[in-house]
Amino acid sequence: MPVREQVSFVGDMGKLSGHLHLPDAEETTPPPAVLIAGTWTSVKEQMADRYARELAERGFAALSFDFTGYGESDGAPRDCESPAQKVRDLRAAADFVLTHPAVSGEDLGALGVCAGAMYAAAFAAEDPRVRSLALVAPWLHDRRICEENYGGPAGIEAKKAAAADAARRYAETGEVSYVPVVSGSDPDAAMPFAIDFYLNPERGAIPGWPNRYAVMAWAEWLDHDAVALAPRITAPTLLVHSEDAAIPDGARRFHAGLAGSSEFVWTEGGQFDFYDQSPQVRLAADAVAEHFARTL
Repeated sequence: MPVREQVSFVGDMGKLSGHLHLPDAEETTPPPAVLIAGTWTSVKEQMADRYARELAERGFAALSFDFTGYGESDGAPRDCESPAQKVRDLRAAADFVLTHPAVSGEDLGALGVCAGAMYAAAFAAEDPRVRSLALVAPWLHDRRICEENYGGPAGIEAKKAAAADAARRYAETGEVSYVPVVSGSDPDAAMPFAIDFYLNPERGAIPGWPNRYAVMAWAEWLDHDAVALAPRITAPTLLVHSEDAAIPDGARRFHAGLAGSSEFVWTEGGQFDFYDQSPQVRLAADAVAEHFARTL
């Protein structure tokens, strides 16, 4: 039976807290390691743990962890979405897991869910230790997709102006300006919709997730171009997505630009089904495990 080990390791802003999911406490052959990046603003218990457990059941050592400033990890400002910082955290996670005595030190995969796909892809583009990449329900945006989803050029500039004001306030006072991540009533929320996954205590509305988004983070988030990363990724890559999930056009264009071998699995389901629902999680985990078994 899979086991879960509470772990911590050092990032560039302090301690990072995680769960290392291992396939079998009695297994003598160290399994390949996979790093799990959950969606933006998330803590490990929301969807990263679920996928890590699924992969451990399929024979892999999977590390889920809280990124800098989130959950049980150190770092300030809190709940501030930074793609660059999350890539640095993934690098620190790789340093840790590849030296763990229960894990193969030669094989490293990366799995990104939703916006975690952007961070896993950026990590794979810069770190040759990533031998295989898998992206589930990937949110992969560029400027065009941001304009389509955030109110056009005017909407983007308004968010970036608010981010600049919030950054000035933080520099001057140390106070962080927050809006909700998800709200059905606040138009300033990062996702101004009543999304059941994030608002339902039986799903993602857990005590360790404060549902807040640091306004200063908008500028870096909106300027991040994940689609442009594809030509730099040579590791074998799997995408699992649905036409009913988020921005499938971004996933298609990212896939078309990949430099290495790739596979695209189209299935059914809404975006948030891939976080915690069957059959979407089971199907995705099966596809990801098969991909890693072939490529790690």
